[in-house]
Amino acid sequence: MKILVINAGSSSMKYQLIDMENENVIAKGLCERIGIDGKITHKTHEGKEVALEVAFPTHKEAFDKLMELMTSGEGKVIDDVKEINAVGHRVVHGGEKFFQSVVCNDEIIAAIEDLSALAPLHNPANVTAIKACVEVMGKDVPQVAVFDTAFHQTMPAKAYISGMPYEYYEKYGVRKYGFHGTSHRFVSSRLGEILGGLEGKKVVTCHLGNGSSIAAIKDGKCMDTTMGFTPLDGIIMGTRSGAVDNSIVSYVAEKEGLSWSEMNNILNKKSGFQGISGISSDCRDLEVAAKEGNERAQLTLDKVCYQIKQYVGSYAAAMGGLDAVIFTGGIGENSASVRYNVCKDMEFLGLEVCEELCANASRKEATFNTENSKVQAWVLPTNEELLIARDTAELVK
Repeated sequence: MKILVINAGSSSMKYQLIDMENENVIAKGLCERIGIDGKITHKTHEGKEVALEVAFPTHKEAFDKLMELMTSGEGKVIDDVKEINAVGHRVVHGGEKFFQSVVCNDEIIAAIEDLSALAPLHNPANVTAIKACVEVMGKDVPQVAVFDTAFHQTMPAKAYISGMPYEYYEKYGVRKYGFHGTSHRFVSSRLGEILGGLEGKKVVTCHLGNGSSIAAIKDGKCMDTTMGFTPLDGIIMGTRSGAVDNSIVSYVAEKEGLSWSEMNNILNKKSGFQGISGISSDCRDLEVAAKEGNERAQLTLDKVCYQIKQYVGSYAAAMGGLDAVIFTGGIGENSASVRYNVCKDMEFLGLEVCEELCANASRKEATFNTENSKVQAWVLPTNEELLIARDTAELVK
């Protein structure tokens, strides 16, 4: 069985074609600048790469081109589009309607569109991609929606309800939803495979990248997570502020004469690593600058490690214990210093880590806790595309 995985943004579309017999990636690529001009980069499992500038007025033209590259020329990996058994789509927001992945039909697509108010930059693009695939491949090829929010729908009400008047939850769905659910589910499930199950296990998963979130997972189910109504909540990120005192927003807006739209732009695109350091939104740049003596770069790193440590401790308290901490994502998998600074001095919690093991744990499955540690510390590379493909294959069987 061959599954095509699509991750569509408003002006981009990432894709992977995966052979589910061995779970190998046959081809992958990125369509960029959709609706502007157009560019596609296509790579095969044999290492061949094709890069073209092509007009992409809509996602349909981008999808047409990737189908063409997969079936002809240097980028060819299949003889016919009909070899693709199904398409799995990453859909950002499933609201309270979707607790699990689903095969799309007109009713499902309409429901995803109805949730666009909760994810205006993402859900419309996800729907556009689903419709483009149907138009090109026909209705006989199953289209499966895999939701970022679905994994977090096991949170109890005390974790997801906001402190706003309850009527706003009833009228507008104002509550914590959580994101990065496919990543948190993938790495926690992988730990379950390693340990022989997650029953009775209390795990904190740290998905750390340009966007970051942390989740408390008990018995394999999400109990709480740091991102909230939107991906802005939680810890500081590349350009996002994370949680801030709400009054700061109105205070700064009034002082600077900013509109709500301008203030929202600052919180999402000019804050976090970028805003505090004044240097970069990339953790790697900050680590270099901190080693060179840049105090604000060091402050930024200290801040994010402090926040992650806080959540590890608070989630352990909320779950009544802790068996493992998992690090994943671009920062989680690659930054030994972030991992170590989060986990050090937590022996009181039963977590004891080795700096040398931590330094050698990057970009692979590995533990970096000591032999005496009661809590395991793991690096587990995430693979959201593979999880989407697995869900898709399971549903269409």
